[in-house]
Amino acid sequence: MKYKRWTLDQKLEILSIADDIGIVEACRKYSVSTGTFYSWKKKFEHNGEAGLKVTYDTKSKELKESEEENRVLRKLLSDREIELEVQRELLKKNLGRQIQERFSRRYIQQTRV
Repeated sequence: MKYKRWTLDQKLEILSIADDIGIVEACRKYSVSTGTFYSWKKKFEHNGEAGLKVTYDTKSKELKESEEENRVLRKLLSDREIELEVQRELLKKNLGRQIQERFSRRYIQQTRV
């Protein structure tokens, strides 16, 4: 069975209709389980409409924001690692060239003597 997300207005409508036609009939009409209905009823009795408000939107928004931030940070980290690797390679080449130049200068100086 497909999971359905109910809006605040839909929940309030189902709760009010259940008072008129009965809980079982309202649950059948809207395809809501009685457990879900009683959960909504309990939340509504304790907290009013605030208890029935949909909270998954804010959580999913926060999750999306943190995933986006995570993606950006990973990209920055990988770019920095690439830059460091390029710098290491350049240092190896430059140091290798400098060492070769030093040894070749010494060799030339030694052979001239």
